[in-house]
Amino acid sequence: MLKYEVMTMGEELVEKADEFVETEAGETPEAKTPGRGRIKSKQKVIRKRKSKKEKENPLAGAIRLAVESGKVEFGSRKGIKNLLLGKAKLMVIAKNSPRELAADVARYGALSNIPIVEFEGTSIELGSICAKPFSVALLAVYDPGVSNIMDFGKKKE
Repeated sequence: MLKYEVMTMGEELVEKADEFVETEAGETPEAKTPGRGRIKSKQKVIRKRKSKKEKENPLAGAIRLAVESGKVEFGSRKGIKNLLLGKAKLMVIAKNSPRELAADVARYGALSNIPIVEFEGTSIELGSICAKPFSVALLAVYDPGVSNIMDFGKKKE
């Protein structure tokens, strides 16, 4: 009796595995429904909670969305290097960043025609908006994702 139950469970697992292999090839179960054709996969929906500072400063919400859905890099060394090479689309600099760093970013941004946005908070606040446990003086945006952060760069120009 016990062997029979094991065999039955094993057969069920094999059947489920066969179903998984059939749907694994990029098709969703909804795509197999008759009359609908293929359904394209939906984009990743990101749920964001607005804190008090994000409600006051719309740039903060745009930065958070860019960090969650796009491609960004933190740090002044990598930021300046990619600013010189013209790889970044936008740079965000904290208000309390060192003067030398701000001067370098402004100069290289003008040479590369890359917009620079000054964040109206400290580097610690910028780090917390980016959900990082450290301060962020410079943020390089390569791909904004679903955020509207590029609009802030256009307003500054």
